[in-house]
Amino acid sequence: MKKIEHYYGADLNWVENFAEQFGGKIDGNFIIVPEEFQTGTRYFFDCGDGIIAYYLNVKYNKNLNLIQKNTNSDFIGFYYNLTDGEATLSGHNFMKNVGRWQYNLSVIDGSLESNYFVKSGSSTYALCIFIKKNSIKEFAEKNNIILPDVRKIIDPTKNTVVRFDRISSESYHLLNDLRKLPVGGPIFNLNLVGTVHMLISNYLKKISRNRVIIQTVNQTDLNNIIAIQMFLIENIEEHFPSISVIAGKANMSESKFKNLFKKITGCTPNTFFMENKLLLAKELLEKKQLSISQVSDKLNFTNNSYFASKFKEHFEMSPKTFVKQL
Repeated sequence: MKKIEHYYGADLNWVENFAEQFGGKIDGNFIIVPEEFQTGTRYFFDCGDGIIAYYLNVKYNKNLNLIQKNTNSDFIGFYYNLTDGEATLSGHNFMKNVGRWQYNLSVIDGSLESNYFVKSGSSTYALCIFIKKNSIKEFAEKNNIILPDVRKIIDPTKNTVVRFDRISSESYHLLNDLRKLPVGGPIFNLNLVGTVHMLISNYLKKISRNRVIIQTVNQTDLNNIIAIQMFLIENIEEHFPSISVIAGKANMSESKFKNLFKKITGCTPNTFFMENKLLLAKELLEKKQLSISQVSDKLNFTNNSYFASKFKEHFEMSPKTFVKQL
């Protein structure tokens, strides 16, 4: 496995160093990486207003471990990751699957270190957006997005920005449309800037509708919360464990656990558990090996009616309609 220690930022100071770690080079706005590591495209572009876009569409020919240790913490990274294959994001004592069918949006403060593992044979289509923290307020105001306590949100002494999420359907289509264009040149750059602005706007609108928890997060607490997410996923077919049980596993009080869990995932533990249970139900129905009632029983829903109501609430159609569409 090849280890690459690098850093990102909301300027272009990281680009040369990143290419050097691969034994590659810069050609215009392209990062050229030797084919022993990957085939495909890496492209960067300064979108102005303290925003950098980093576009990847590559296939890996070697196992890679990208260790991100930023030299500057004045930015936030939005990582839209549609990897097909095996990719994980990890820290001191956690490892989390990421990619098209897993968590495909990570919003991570520049102050936090991370390890990204990707397996040979995996294909990654991703758009990384690095935005200076002091640009977020201006961006929100320019786009008429009301963010309560925006000064506290971007103040590193009061708050660490971190979120693991699934992208919206609208964001997925924006990324997919961008992927169809030849990379490089004025037309691509114009579409890239437009996509970046739309993605940031969509995300800020989403969090503006929810209560944003202002709280700093240390690496240990982050690792513990992500470990609980993994625990819930591993036990997704069972009933939801009590808050007291999972808070104890995270070595936190119940109130601290609930606050940090919502900050990092954007939802409560119960909602996180149910949403992932429903995603698994959808996958099981897509395989056409189990009936609706069998899926309901397998995932320990109280009864078929409750399963149908939760499924319709989440996917805007009943399980029966979904199966007919298949």
